[in-house]
Amino acid sequence: MALRRSSIRRAGDISDTKRPLWKRPFDEPIILPPTGRKAHGHGRVLVTLLDAATYATALPKKESDCAEWQAAIEALILVANSRTGPTMLAGIGVMKAINRHEERVFNPDRKGPHWGKRKLLRDR
Repeated sequence: MALRRSSIRRAGDISDTKRPLWKRPFDEPIILPPTGRKAHGHGRVLVTLLDAATYATALPKKESDCAEWQAAIEALILVANSRTGPTMLAGIGVMKAINRHEERVFNPDRKGPHWGKRKLLRDR
């Protein structure tokens, strides 16, 4: 009786464990802002998914229970399990969780001048 290989093993979904899933780097490293606490931030850089997961699991319970951190942790798990998923998704989630208290302010000085209406071909 010949042994038949399953389609899952042939595709490598289960048996392909050579590629470290949590060691995948972000597209751009995440620099943690300095804080008053020694345990968090202060010049640390999150380079891989594992760095971000370790940082997120070391947070106090009250802080890690907020919605932003829960979404970031879920994004980290999804990206790590997808093997080929974009690490930018997890990076954005972590950055939004880190900067959740920062308020974005619109600066009208940065808006460029309006040089006139664009003319359509029918108006020429």
